[in-house]
Amino acid sequence: MGDLAIDFCGEWHEPSDEDVFSIGREGDLEVDDNPYLHRQFLQIARYDGIWWLSNVGSMLSATIADASGGMQAWLSPGARIPLVFSHTNVIFTAGPTTYEFAVHLRTPAFRQESRDEDSGGDTTIGPVIFTDSQKALIVALAEPMLRREGTGFSAIPSSAEAAKTLGWALTRFNRKLDNVCDKLDKVGVAGLRGGGGKLATNRRARLVEHAVTSHLVTPADLHLLEKHNAEKHNAEKHNADNPAAPDLNGTAKA
Repeated sequence: MGDLAIDFCGEWHEPSDEDVFSIGREGDLEVDDNPYLHRQFLQIARYDGIWWLSNVGSMLSATIADASGGMQAWLSPGARIPLVFSHTNVIFTAGPTTYEFAVHLRTPAFRQESRDEDSGGDTTIGPVIFTDSQKALIVALAEPMLRREGTGFSAIPSSAEAAKTLGWALTRFNRKLDNVCDKLDKVGVAGLRGGGGKLATNRRARLVEHAVTSHLVTPADLHLLEKHNAEKHNAEKHNADNPAAPDLNGTAKA
């Protein structure tokens, strides 16, 4: 058995030390027949005794994280990163679909000691503090990934779909999405803004990748969606029972 193993959708691959293992629309690991995905996107190979993950694509980037979420990197086109942890998660988005596979090393170069106080679910990343509604927005976008077990793929909801889940107007959702992305961008999270100060068009995908791999949101946070659905139901009931009164947002109804 080799030192390195790759898990995607329960399908396992074990490249040899001499292999250059390719991942993409075609290759040793054929991820998906997705026209947005490069034919050759990522490569795993061993050089000088170290396994490396390289991005050989021209457009897509990948988010790399250890199992605890304590280490995270953004692998842009042309970049490469050493695989040093016993368990590394790799997440990337092509078009509307997000993919995840895991890389396992039997003899990792780096062993991380986990501490109870480092467990996921916190609402802070460094100096960033999120309100309940901002965190609920992240959960709404990440819901398909949070409900999925193991590696595989899922679709990221559109802004309109996530807003509907939360019972918000699209303008409110987009305003809060701007705030969340700005907060993370200011503390150095890559990929949430485009050039010239314009917000990146794929920021929802990058936000989900960062939030899930860093454990900013976990399956335990799915209750936030139920909370907002309950608030939405109560608001609708209030408006139906009081047709002449302002709604719960303080807006007078015609």
